[in-house]
Amino acid sequence: MAINVVGFRGTLKNKIYIIDDDKKLVDLLIEYLSGFGFEVAFAHDPVTGLKQLEASQAQLLILDVMLPGFDGFEALKRLRQTSNLPVIMLTARGDLTDRVVGLEIGADDYLAKPFEPRELVARIQTVLRRTAPATPTAHLDFGALQIDLKSHRVTLAGVRLDLTSTEFELLRLFASNPGEVLSRDRILNEVAGIEWESYNRSIDVLVSRLRHKLGDDPKQPNYLKTVWGSGYLFLDTGDSIND
Repeated sequence: MAINVVGFRGTLKNKIYIIDDDKKLVDLLIEYLSGFGFEVAFAHDPVTGLKQLEASQAQLLILDVMLPGFDGFEALKRLRQTSNLPVIMLTARGDLTDRVVGLEIGADDYLAKPFEPRELVARIQTVLRRTAPATPTAHLDFGALQIDLKSHRVTLAGVRLDLTSTEFELLRLFASNPGEVLSRDRILNEVAGIEWESYNRSIDVLVSRLRHKLGDDPKQPNYLKTVWGSGYLFLDTGDSIND
């Protein structure tokens, strides 16, 4: 049986493999994840999925617990004999014991059904960041603004800024994508620590706090520009990104 690969929109970030016998859910996830730039491959049973997984070159597996043939726990046990591939488990059962078992045998995260697709994307981003090899880029240079990605040290005109971890992650995201408009959905999915409830407001407040610490005027910004109806833009000052 050929690997089922769905094309993606936007810039490819990672390949995701799904093993789940719920065809409607898989179709929904394919559409949603593709919209975030992921390439998606899938199988509806664990035997096919485990056979295809290595050839898919996936960076993360989404694995359902309730599967035909044998369950997701057994599939994960077999996978862990040969692979450390990051795994997020899905289940219709929210039982704590199931979650503990999944994590103990090697799952990286666990999400109970039903769930919001946006939350799954956020968890995928978190797991991929946690398991990704260290980036060779250690320092971002924007003239007066200096960002050390290893030490989390940020200085502006030689003065160190006191940023919270969430503020630093937001600045890292902006500074790693200069000149690109970042939507609130993307910010939510890539920055840990933002409350899910009233998330638009939470993002706006976080951006406002970061602006204040950067001494940035929203009417005449040096770094963070609001793009009404779209999101926020980190202004590219023309300075280089150094390794």
